[in-house]
Amino acid sequence: MSENNKPVEAQAQEAAEPEIHLTLTPAELEEENAKQLQALEAKEEAKKVVDPISESKLSEAEKKTVNEFSKKIDITESNTILQYGAAAQKKVTDFSNTALQNVRTKDLGEIGTLLSNLVVELKTSDAEEEKKGFFAGLFDKGKDKVTEFKARYDKAEANVEKISAILEDHQITLLKDIALLDELYERNNQNIKELTMYILAGRKKLADVRANELPELIRKAKESGLPEDAQAANDLEQACVRFEKKLYDLELTRQVALQMAPQIRLVQNNDTLMTEKIQSTLVNTIPLWKNQIVLSLGIQHSKEALEAEREVTNMTNDLLKKNAETLHQATVETARESERGIVDIETLQHTNEQLISTLDEVLAIQKEGHEKREAAELELRRIENQLTDKLLQINNDRDVTKR
Repeated sequence: MSENNKPVEAQAQEAAEPEIHLTLTPAELEEENAKQLQALEAKEEAKKVVDPISESKLSEAEKKTVNEFSKKIDITESNTILQYGAAAQKKVTDFSNTALQNVRTKDLGEIGTLLSNLVVELKTSDAEEEKKGFFAGLFDKGKDKVTEFKARYDKAEANVEKISAILEDHQITLLKDIALLDELYERNNQNIKELTMYILAGRKKLADVRANELPELIRKAKESGLPEDAQAANDLEQACVRFEKKLYDLELTRQVALQMAPQIRLVQNNDTLMTEKIQSTLVNTIPLWKNQIVLSLGIQHSKEALEAEREVTNMTNDLLKKNAETLHQATVETARESERGIVDIETLQHTNEQLISTLDEVLAIQKEGHEKREAAELELRRIENQLTDKLLQINNDRDVTKR
């Protein structure tokens, strides 16, 4: 009896029994045992992996929605399989475009340039005094030097105020962007939830069809021996395979949405850090600079009397030290903040590790889907052989009857 003429039960039994390999040497036997052990370990490890797509994270109302929707699914209609979850996938695509546009419209480099220009203005106003000492310059030309210093301070102050106004506008824009990113983050979570519900509903329907409808059609085809019944069973199996691929596509789309969440937070964190830098500059650096200038002038005016020359000299030395320390500290801190990266390397490392972990999980899911499809192909071949055997059997029976 040929392979195609074997009874369906015999073929099913052969498919269920493990394949036996004959070996000639102990080395080959040891290698085969190692492969089998590795396969068993892989299966056991696969069982330990928790499926993140489950109803445990859904509310009772959402679970009810999934159950009711799964009953409406008709996987025998090609259009149903083609359009299943397409609206949710489109939402993810539109959302990705919106998030990308939000990132493109920001120019954080311009803010960094403004902060650098501000530092230059603050340092330039005291450039001459740093060369020979503030009070030494004042005593050098008396009131003319004070007037010159005030004029230079007024010019620097105008530039500082202009830069500050631009920074405030950028700060408002960044705060709006942070709020928008919060909204986008929530929308992304809704997209993930919607895709999850589509996948769960599809899985329920697919499991129900394979547990009830498909076995019934196969039983009917075996009993009737009609090609149309066998074809009906084969069509339903093919529909199950196509629907399984569709669910896999939805899982990939859901994974894209999951990756979008940490990326949104990363961009939002960048905006927050820059906002904090601007805020620190507006409320700390600039007022401190103004206070130091006003303080220096006020002290000088209060010590113009000749009889207080010695006290002025001592105070001048103290002020020079204090101003130098303050200027050094403010300049170093400003330079350090300006040179600091927008994102810490630890944050990027953590995000990269999460994305790599996500990619590993996606590869595992893809591998599992491939194995399932291979199993389905074997099942299709078995069904086709079963149909061929049945048709040949019918022809043989007819020949016997004619004789």
